Amino acid sequence: PHQNHIDCDRSPQSRVHASSFAHRCALRQAKRIVVKLGSAVVTRGDECGLALGRLASIVEQVAMLQNHGREMMIVTSGAVAFGKQRLRHEILLSQSVRQALQSGHNQPKDMSVPALEARACAAAGQSGLMALYEAMFSQYSTCTAQVLVTNLDFHDDEKRQNLHSTLQELLRMNIVPIINTNDAVVPPPEHNSDLHGVNVISIKDNDSLAARLAVEMKADLLIALSDVEGLYNNPPGTDDAKLIDIFYPGDQHSITFGTKSRVGLGGMEAKVKAALWALQGGTSVVIANGTNPKVTGHVITDIVEGKKLGTFFSETKPAGPSVEEQTEMARSSGRILASLQAEKRSEIICRLADLLTEKTEEILAANKLDLEVASSRLPSAMLKRLSLSVAKINSLSIGLRQIATSAQNSAGRVLRRTRVAHNLELEQITVPIGVVLVIFEARPDCLPQVSALAIASGNALLLKGGKEAANTNHVLLQLTQEALSMHGLREAVQMVSTREEVEGLCRLDKMIDLIIPRGSFQLVQDIKRAAKGIPVLGHSEGVCHVYVDADASADKVIGIVRDSKCEYPAACNAMETLLIHRDILRTPLFDQIIDMLRTERVRIHAGPRFASYLTFSPSEAKSLRTEYNDLECCVEVVDSMQEAVEHIHKYGSSHTDVIITENAKTAEQFLQQLDSACVFWNASSRFADGYRFGLGAEVGISTARIHARGPVGIEGLLTTKWVLRGDGHTVADFSEQGTQTYLHESLPLEQKEILQRDSS
Repeated sequence: PHQNHIDCDRSPQSRVHASSFAHRCALRQAKRIVVKLGSAVVTRGDECGLALGRLASIVEQVAMLQNHGREMMIVTSGAVAFGKQRLRHEILLSQSVRQALQSGHNQPKDMSVPALEARACAAAGQSGLMALYEAMFSQYSTCTAQVLVTNLDFHDDEKRQNLHSTLQELLRMNIVPIINTNDAVVPPPEHNSDLHGVNVISIKDNDSLAARLAVEMKADLLIALSDVEGLYNNPPGTDDAKLIDIFYPGDQHSITFGTKSRVGLGGMEAKVKAALWALQGGTSVVIANGTNPKVTGHVITDIVEGKKLGTFFSETKPAGPSVEEQTEMARSSGRILASLQAEKRSEIICRLADLLTEKTEEILAANKLDLEVASSRLPSAMLKRLSLSVAKINSLSIGLRQIATSAQNSAGRVLRRTRVAHNLELEQITVPIGVVLVIFEARPDCLPQVSALAIASGNALLLKGGKEAANTNHVLLQLTQEALSMHGLREAVQMVSTREEVEGLCRLDKMIDLIIPRGSFQLVQDIKRAAKGIPVLGHSEGVCHVYVDADASADKVIGIVRDSKCEYPAACNAMETLLIHRDILRTPLFDQIIDMLRTERVRIHAGPRFASYLTFSPSEAKSLRTEYNDLECCVEVVDSMQEAVEHIHKYGSSHTDVIITENAKTAEQFLQQLDSACVFWNASSRFADGYRFGLGAEVGISTARIHARGPVGIEGLLTTKWVLRGDGHTVADFSEQGTQTYLHESLPLEQKEILQRDSS
């Protein structure tokens, strides 16, 4: 039976060979792996000799996996190319010697190299190829053994059993078998296989050999490296060619195969047939590019780690659409959404707000299931984020109605209008970004918020939620899509429910326009590293500071510090470091602050200067740049407002920072000098929130320097485009010799547009 449910974290040692893996992430379990190196991977571009740098990086990866407990086998081409290089050298050397002996004759001699027979090249190259592999693997203390086979070795039962026994014994002794077809004795190739005088006969044979060997040895994984990225629906290089991420048996009818590869007899069609044969025998297969210098150094290890490279062959077809299909559906519906009148987009959001209140009991029941599962394995801070309540849902509904109002003045708004010349007007208008991917952890309230913001701004939305909130997210997504169905746009918001790795999603640079991670600092950093060519809108840590100045009001200090730290300590805008002016130490105000924190059960970590003032200090802070996300905070002492600013610049995360003081001049200097996304005077850091800013909700808080900064609402999900309306104008009309000139006259916007702009 197929493995529909696989524990992706199981070790390779625990793998029991029964059938092929259903998902990429399960490839981490692969214990026995066959790596097939095609001629295009092993040989140089001129087909004379080996690509030594490429081969060395492949050997390094195979040796590393072998030394980490895997059982590695290599099916290699290259003997013909190696032998051709050797024989060419010998022939040219021989001709040079003869020409030198006949130097007395004046007539020039022909130094061209005759066509070389492939089997002779293979015979001359086998020993050199194996010697090269031995030398390379010896650098990693890994032993190798050469095994030459022909198709007859698989047809004869006794020979096949002997081959199996030999390979089994080599693997038991931790030796990497280097397997090749015995090209010196195989039948001659077809006539049309000749390439520049060299009949390279190993590709087609080695595709079949690798598949047969993998099944015979019950290998868990076959990695076939070629000179293309994987399997395409059309020949690579054509306009409609798309890389197929996962290929299922029976999909052949949707493929148009092209010509064979640069060298060798085989082509992609031969590889697919061999891969399907291996898949049927219980071995998973990945076809990937082994010649791309950007990935060659880690292509094998990345595949074994389950990363999205090449084409993965799977027998288990998911019930729903692939993530690529979901993205296409979302983009198509998103374009229709963007063209809707603003009033209709507002209707959808208001309907979603109504559904949240109408289905409160259903939402809370699903959330209860999630909490029961997560209660034993999630920290308290995460459980608070996961938990929903009637009050939270009502607050969500109110926020969504604010967003609905803002949707009236979002996409399609004219920002600038200029008359370039007579009957030639230029406008800059707001438009949606396109397809936005939001990745969030245990925060189910994030789903309706970002959905409403995407709808208001006309963006298509892909959601990847944490498994901790799976039940709650399912119900909330259904309600969101029900609201979208009002105008036939159910597919504009999609939940990625496949086993797609986050890193795999971040590689879809041609399909996703923006990624917004909502979660821990580690999540944000992982997404930033994984994103390939896709902008990421997110914040670093929420290391927020509250600075208590010498001129601070005692009543304000207690209220602001309590709210900033204790109201919701798991939030990214909660205070993590309390900076206190030196003059406040050993005053009643200082005692009140410490007593309040102790009453609220806040654990205090002393900064180095604060600790030096105390005889018996609390535990010293391990770092002054820590996001505790709990009832803990660091307390440190500074000599002045200027020193507080310098401390925040050094240890802060440019998120939200606060000054408490009655000195207006000091406060203004703090507000001007501090370089954070949000800077407050006599107000809690918890105000750094889209809802409290009047944005209705936020897709996140950005600490980036460009595009959007601080709480990101509808405006952060919009970009602009330029629209030029002319009357047959050409650039030639405005040449230096032309009679017309540029006017560049700024035209007043209509009064309604001015009011909309001001209100936003």
